[in-house]
Amino acid sequence: MAETGRFMDVKDTAAYLNVSVSWLYKNATRSGLVMYRFGVGMNSKIRFNVAEVEAWVKQQRIMGG
Repeated sequence: MAETGRFMDVKDTAAYLNVSVSWLYKNATRSGLVMYRFGVGMNSKIRFNVAEVEAWVKQQRIMGG
């Protein structure tokens, strides 16, 4: 899944991260996930870069315990 240039929509990204779509919209930017907007106005689509999402997931790892 870590190909550069590939994008997931919000629903697929939320499923991949096991979070709700609403959580993703509210917290993505604050959490460090970068959103990309393709298009303008009501027809625009929000997407997440697959490689960036995977890198973000690795950064969330808690070491030790």
